Amino acid sequence: MGSRSGGRASGQASVAGDASDQGRPLSVSLAAVVQAAEAAGVLAAAVYAGVAAAQGKSYQSSSGIALTIIGAGTAVVLALVATGLARVRRWSRTPALLTQLFVGIVGIYLVQGHRFWLGIPALALAVAGLALLLMPPSLRALTFPANDGP
Repeated sequence: MGSRSGGRASGQASVAGDASDQGRPLSVSLAAVVQAAEAAGVLAAAVYAGVAAAQGKSYQSSSGIALTIIGAGTAVVLALVATGLARVRRWSRTPALLTQLFVGIVGIYLVQGHRFWLGIPALALAVAGLALLLMPPSLRALTFPANDGP
């Protein structure tokens, strides 16, 4: 029972609930995990590039430093997208989908270069991420509701 004003009394629970009260679909949670794993992979590659640059193993030290900075920045952005997915923010869907496409392309490139130990996990993450983001519960949670009209 509500109050006469239609508002909630301080001790009452909401029946309808907010988007945050409804919980997030398992598919969105798993997509956030995939996105976070990809962010960790990019960070690991950036650290590897930084170590190689510090040891003088990169083509030019300036390119190794630039690659490290770009990689670390990319990892931060991917982690922010993973956080957006975990919080079921609509803005995170498009960057997450694009991430899966790019990771898939890189995975194909790695497999073609006979770096199977990197390419196959990248492809698996990309396929899993795309599948999870395109599942109906994810689409409902991460898109605007359809207008039914008058």
